[in-house]
Amino acid sequence: MTEQAGTTTEEIIQIAGAGPAGLTAAIVLAQAGRQVIVHEAQGEVGSRFGRDFQGLENWSTTGDVLTLMQQEGLDTSFTAMPCHDGTVFDAQGAAYPIHCDRPIFYMIERGPGPGSLDSALLAQARALGVEVRFNSRLKHLHGPGILAAGPRAADAIAVGYHFDTDMEDGFWAICDDNLAPKGYAYLLVMGGRGTLKSCMFADFKHEKTYVERTVEAFQRLTGVQMKHPVPHGGAGNFRIPQSACSGVHPQVGEQAGFQDTLWGFGIRLAMASGRLAAQSLLTGENYDTLWRRELLPQMETSVVNRALYSLVGNRGYRWFLRRLSSRKDIRRSLGRQYRPSWPKRVLLPWANGRYQSQRQDVSCNHVDCHCVWCRGCSY
Repeated sequence: MTEQAGTTTEEIIQIAGAGPAGLTAAIVLAQAGRQVIVHEAQGEVGSRFGRDFQGLENWSTTGDVLTLMQQEGLDTSFTAMPCHDGTVFDAQGAAYPIHCDRPIFYMIERGPGPGSLDSALLAQARALGVEVRFNSRLKHLHGPGILAAGPRAADAIAVGYHFDTDMEDGFWAICDDNLAPKGYAYLLVMGGRGTLKSCMFADFKHEKTYVERTVEAFQRLTGVQMKHPVPHGGAGNFRIPQSACSGVHPQVGEQAGFQDTLWGFGIRLAMASGRLAAQSLLTGENYDTLWRRELLPQMETSVVNRALYSLVGNRGYRWFLRRLSSRKDIRRSLGRQYRPSWPKRVLLPWANGRYQSQRQDVSCNHVDCHCVWCRGCSY
């Protein structure tokens, strides 16, 4: 386990990557009076997301996620639509209404546009004096710094479209392995724009077929009409590292593998890891000790959840949706699934044996490959 020493106020801290994890780290360091330079390889913040709609989950803690972000000193001026009501369909097209008095999640926009999470964090970092250098790929890191360069492999891909629509705001999902193997399909609509995708955890080579089926299913079940559709894809890397340090430098976000292995709701884990990495540089506390204490229990639970979810298939999804939709407090029920328990601790060795990240093989081994993460349109 690598020991870190606290940085002095004169040392410039460099961060590789301007995603939520890297910018959160920069904000925490700047608030403590440190000089920070963030290097971003792309020409703008969040460029790989293309105005993607995503969910900022609000069930893994009892407190509201936006309130907790504010308490941690992070700007929450980005557009965040509270999602209380939605509909999830099973493979037979049966609808399961979802309702909760408190937001289940907040629908947010990713990318460089106004109102996005990425733009809000960038503006806050700059206001604190952080220097952000775009089109700057940090090849070598000398001195204190943090690695936040994004995923190194694809354990799941989300492929589909962004589009304009006359549909009312809301969220819909389908649990069907014929649309999204071992994953789920989703439709998010906010302010006249929508995101429709298949989030698949297996069989990436047939992504085109799954996306076509997903579009047809949502058109049939919800009546959605996509205007000016633009194809888009993204990938996610989920793993629990033995150490989240590269030498003496903390790795944060998906570069370390910090993600929700069940469904991919990893934004909160990414920002938390950035905060903890900054704390380790400020205080000299061991970064591995910090993230294992705060993040590891939830991450281990999510691995068990993923292993179980990958087993049950369409019949199991139907059973789960019936139980979930019958609960009065869905947010609380989801929260219990994300918290450690003795049954899940017992199942962890089995789940670790069943779930294996692709991180050890970052190259594609497909012949004549055209899958989304090889085309370079995501990461």
